[in-house]
Amino acid sequence: MNDSGPRDRPAIGDTPAATDVALAALDAALAASPPPAQARLLRQARQALADAQQRELDTQARYAALFDAVPDPVSILSAEGVVLDVNRAGIVAYDRPREDIVGQPIELLNPDLPSDHLQPVWEALNRGDTYVIEVTNMRGDGSRFPVEVHSAGFQDRGQPCIVAVARDLSGRWRAESRYRLLMESIDKGVILFDRDLRVLSANPAAHRILGLTGGGVGLNSMLDPEAWIIVDEHGHPLTQSQWPTSRCFQAGRMIRSTIIGLYHRPRGRMLWLSTTNVPVFGNGCDQADHVYAMFSDITELKRNNTLFARAQSLAHIGGWEWDRGLQRLYLTDEARRIVGQPADLEDMPDLLDCLRSDDRAALQQALADTIEHRSSFGLELQGQRRDGHSFWIRMIGEVSAGDVDAARITGTVQDITERKQAEETLRVQARTDPLTGIMNRDAVLSDLGVRMHSPGHDRVAVLYIDLDRFKVVNDLLGHNAGDELLIEATRRIATAIGTEGLLARFGGDEFLVICDLRDQPDQAEQLAERITAAFSAPFQLGSDEFPVTASIGIARAPRDGNRPQQLIQNADTAMYECKRRTRNGWQVFSPELAQRQHDRLQIESRLHKALDGDEFHLVYQPQVNLRSGATIACEALMRWHNTQLGQMRPDLFIRHAEHTGDIVRIGQWALREACRQVRQWQDDGLGLVRVAVNVSWRQFVGEDLARWVRQVLDEFGLPGSVLELEFTERVLIEDAPDTLRTFARLREMGVMLTIDDFGEGYSALNYLRRLPIHGLKLSQLFVEGIPRNRSDVAVCEAVCAIARSLGLGVVAEGVETEPQRQCLLDLGVTVGQGFLFAHGLPAADFERRLRRARELG
Repeated sequence: MNDSGPRDRPAIGDTPAATDVALAALDAALAASPPPAQARLLRQARQALADAQQRELDTQARYAALFDAVPDPVSILSAEGVVLDVNRAGIVAYDRPREDIVGQPIELLNPDLPSDHLQPVWEALNRGDTYVIEVTNMRGDGSRFPVEVHSAGFQDRGQPCIVAVARDLSGRWRAESRYRLLMESIDKGVILFDRDLRVLSANPAAHRILGLTGGGVGLNSMLDPEAWIIVDEHGHPLTQSQWPTSRCFQAGRMIRSTIIGLYHRPRGRMLWLSTTNVPVFGNGCDQADHVYAMFSDITELKRNNTLFARAQSLAHIGGWEWDRGLQRLYLTDEARRIVGQPADLEDMPDLLDCLRSDDRAALQQALADTIEHRSSFGLELQGQRRDGHSFWIRMIGEVSAGDVDAARITGTVQDITERKQAEETLRVQARTDPLTGIMNRDAVLSDLGVRMHSPGHDRVAVLYIDLDRFKVVNDLLGHNAGDELLIEATRRIATAIGTEGLLARFGGDEFLVICDLRDQPDQAEQLAERITAAFSAPFQLGSDEFPVTASIGIARAPRDGNRPQQLIQNADTAMYECKRRTRNGWQVFSPELAQRQHDRLQIESRLHKALDGDEFHLVYQPQVNLRSGATIACEALMRWHNTQLGQMRPDLFIRHAEHTGDIVRIGQWALREACRQVRQWQDDGLGLVRVAVNVSWRQFVGEDLARWVRQVLDEFGLPGSVLELEFTERVLIEDAPDTLRTFARLREMGVMLTIDDFGEGYSALNYLRRLPIHGLKLSQLFVEGIPRNRSDVAVCEAVCAIARSLGLGVVAEGVETEPQRQCLLDLGVTVGQGFLFAHGLPAADFERRLRRARELG
């Protein structure tokens, strides 16, 4: 290492050569023997200049001495960062000769500096601040060492310069390493908090004592009130402002040994700590910006000294210890309060007597296992206090530390009564229908399953109840009225069954009743009778009364099913049969009923696809003059042939189609196909043949029938007079205003309107009087009984009289014998159809019939 002293270093901004030149000039002037007065002045000037030179030299010497006396490396830099000077400590620290440093850029000593490193330095210096930075300096041999550089600005001979003092941090780093080693090795927990009580760091002992995962995330969870409860040494809960750390921040002084308890909810663990909190102040701060919390685990000491007597009450936790040798059970005051027992409870059998039998056995087994295996246990137990109130506790126990014979078992009891009651409330809510307060679907399925699989209790019946006309009330008056009706219906059913059945709401307006058949085999039928009787009175909703009845299906186990869903499904099948036949009654399930249900589903499933599969066709039954036998029109009759089901009866599949709603599409197809055929006959030279087509009541409700008829007639270029629409009496009462409008529009087109099977249905003469129809069709049901059955003859006479009085035509259906034809003529009926004249004919056969009639005519 080279060292240069102050004499080898010219002062910054010094110009010694100029002073020496001036002195030499004065000496030369004196040597020329000037006049005395001038010589005296020259000598005075020379002395003054020499004195000034000496003072400058003295100043430089002091500067050099002070400069080199500084123990830290000091560098003088130009505004551009060139080293102008360096002190003796810098030469030693950087292990370089002075001449290798002076005149070089500062990057020689700090090779890691960025290109614009002087910009922030000058920004700070121009503000009058000192600039501080930690960097790594490089020695002459290439080795590095950390420094903290303090830079300040000054002027030298009018030029801005920088003085930079570098303090070696190697010693501090070694001190910090020793500090970290100390923090990691001591058995006391140490946590550093900021003013927001966030955990900035913690040593391994803190993690171990608190039983938390590493990192701020795990430690910060100790501040979560959902996870931890913090109490004082007496078990009283502490607010956040009362925590020792918070008090340390507030007071700005050390808070010495303070005992606190931490209860960890998820693990049910109680931890006692002795903690000291020390504030840390930043430079120039009057408030602590950090606090070190140092603590020790005193849980064992606390347990041994007080036996959990001060377990915090907010968590409702008490302590207990069972000394098997002394046959003595110790309970803290909180533990006695939880189990509701007086001070004379002294041994484990006394505590066991408080528990229900199943839990008593569970605790006895847990204690035996703990003694034998030196294990721990945790149980949830239910018992009864001395005052008769029930309690729920979570009891935790383990063998005392260091107890080789397991002579003492200690633990905690926590009052969990409120949680269990809340769970029971949720369980009840999950099983209860919120509107009616009775069991819901899930609950009744569960209970029925338990009953059906309990030996000796499997003979049960299910009553499936559906309210008739509920939808009418709900749609007419709104959901609030519907809810009122359901609540009242529930009350009526519950009153009817009393304690002999279990009632549940299964769906919207559907209820289930489960009853036991062991002692009374006909119990289900008796309940069904009482329920239907309960619906005999109308329901009062506001100022109006509504007749709402109940249709009930009954299924028995195990005969009708050995699974809840199967039994309910069969009861549902019986209910639909009851609704189809009578309503306001009950029907018992039978295998035959199930087969009909299966057949119905088969038909409806295939019926839905029949139109797309081109499975329908029309046949045409002639309508003839009963006197002459001449064909005057025809009726288009629907036929369906399915590859799996074969040829289906029209009355069967049409009823199903009306039930499913498929009749709308099928009816549209039939109307269009009939008009297409009439157009074809006209094109073949047969003229216009009037065709009658049946129209379902659903076509009036589900579509704009008049618009569809107009569209089809226009499509084939036909007048309305070629079309006759036949409809049943149900159309008359479904929606009278809409029906009147539709009939009026059809009549304007020239379409004939006829009531089919008149007299079978509602016989709504009031509507009949108001509707603009053309005729009636005598039902085959009455025609087949004439002339021998006087009642049928009387009905036919009445229908004919009505028709004559209203100016309507009459067509008789099902004419099969000559006596029937003659009787009808005697009654004034001149048009009929039936097997006496022809079956339903394919279009080609009907066409040949028309051609033969023309040839013969």
